[in-house]
Amino acid sequence: MKKDQLLTRRRVLIAGTGVVGAAATAGVLTRVTGDAPAGSVPAGGPQARSPLNSSAYRLQPLTGYAPPRAAPRRTLVRREPLLRLSGRGRTMVLTFDDGPDPRYTPAILDTLAAYDVRAMFFVCGEMAADHRELLARMADEGHVVGNHTWSHPLLTRLSRRQIHSEMARTSDVIEDAYGERPEWFRAPYGAWNRTAFRLGAELGMEPLAWTVDTLDWTAPGTRFIVDRVEDGAAPGVVVLSHDAGGDRSQSVRALRRYLPELLDSGYHVTVPRRDYA
Repeated sequence: MKKDQLLTRRRVLIAGTGVVGAAATAGVLTRVTGDAPAGSVPAGGPQARSPLNSSAYRLQPLTGYAPPRAAPRRTLVRREPLLRLSGRGRTMVLTFDDGPDPRYTPAILDTLAAYDVRAMFFVCGEMAADHRELLARMADEGHVVGNHTWSHPLLTRLSRRQIHSEMARTSDVIEDAYGERPEWFRAPYGAWNRTAFRLGAELGMEPLAWTVDTLDWTAPGTRFIVDRVEDGAAPGVVVLSHDAGGDRSQSVRALRRYLPELLDSGYHVTVPRRDYA
């Protein structure tokens, strides 16, 4: 499918989803600080239940820069990532990192389609380059694709030029396969710094983190993942899961269980959008 056809079809789909305006609209996303580092495991192992704390983020300066391929829209340079959705109603956002992976991403897309739900996928460029058809499907079905760097490095250990390359190359692949440049990015491991925020803004992207970490990357069991989501469910939360980076069969099974329960509980599972009036 040609890029302009993808773009047109996606805009038609998005227009009918009732998604929430975000970031550029005042009050739609809020910043929250937390105490636990991203991806931390509860004391006593994954089966020990613990409060769902948001992650802490390191802010360290780096150096170097090269211009983006295309001139992006102007974006505010933030000093911390956006962590939750604010506004009226019982609204939640589901996000999936590290893909797309043909072993697990299609099953996740199938479940979302079965319940007419949209989600966010923060993709790695090297994965997206090999599975462009999955990004095209995400566009067709109205999902939002974000930038999760090219190779999932720890950004705080890279030079400014390296960070730019990781982000810009991924944005280029997303644009080619998805039909639009990404408007959101997420730092691997939740490790942010001032350079990442600035370069993300210069590439036209807002930084989005999460409120609820399912810890699915530790393979803690399907029931544990379901409990993390259901215990953390609240208006405005952003849920972190993964559709690649290892065996994600537990993540697939957990989504099939908790998604209908969230909807039956009155939650509106949607995606944030940036509105440029």
